[in-house]
Amino acid sequence: MKLLALETSTEACSCALYVDGTISQRAEFAPRKHAELILPMAEQLLAEAQLLPAQLDGVTFGQGPGSFTGVRIACSVAQGIAFAANVPVAPVSSLAALAQHLYQTQGHEKICVAFDARMKEVYWGIYQLNQQGLMQLQGEECVCAAHQVPLPDEKNSWVGVGSGWAAYSEALSDRLAGYVQHYDSEIYLHATALIPFALAMFAQQQVYPAETVTPVYIRNKII
Repeated sequence: MKLLALETSTEACSCALYVDGTISQRAEFAPRKHAELILPMAEQLLAEAQLLPAQLDGVTFGQGPGSFTGVRIACSVAQGIAFAANVPVAPVSSLAALAQHLYQTQGHEKICVAFDARMKEVYWGIYQLNQQGLMQLQGEECVCAAHQVPLPDEKNSWVGVGSGWAAYSEALSDRLAGYVQHYDSEIYLHATALIPFALAMFAQQQVYPAETVTPVYIRNKII
């Protein structure tokens, strides 16, 4: 299986290439430079692996929510590569992918993700590890005021992650008191975290033609 993963929905820009169990990646913390970085990253990874885009089995990307511009960039680049190579696309929630990244790097299994959505709101999702080793959404992803985020079903043992915890730490800490033990607002999403979801989607044939995939904004007002 050969997959190219693209992620530009947060301040970090990253690209990863999965080739039969081996992953290589490029990543840079570069707000507002995603458009100029992401395609060269993909080209470098493919060149190093001596692969042409047509030799890929598919493309995956962070579908959002997140930066409106960022999710559009990842979606359009994924569409362009997949359409030219005639391969399908696996769109993955950026919130779920950050939860997966935290599990991969720190082993946490119960995670509350908050992205700063501006306008005094957060993009919010609650995830718990399932038996397949994937972060599974509990309830629904949403955008709302930090002091009104939906609560997990159980108290204790949850960990917070994402830029929303830096922007609205007091409101989220008050709302999640007794639920979230601690949080880390300095961890950013990497494209490698998309790959486990994408592999599962390809195995279950839950993938899509390039021209049909779209970003997920959750709300319609562009900021």
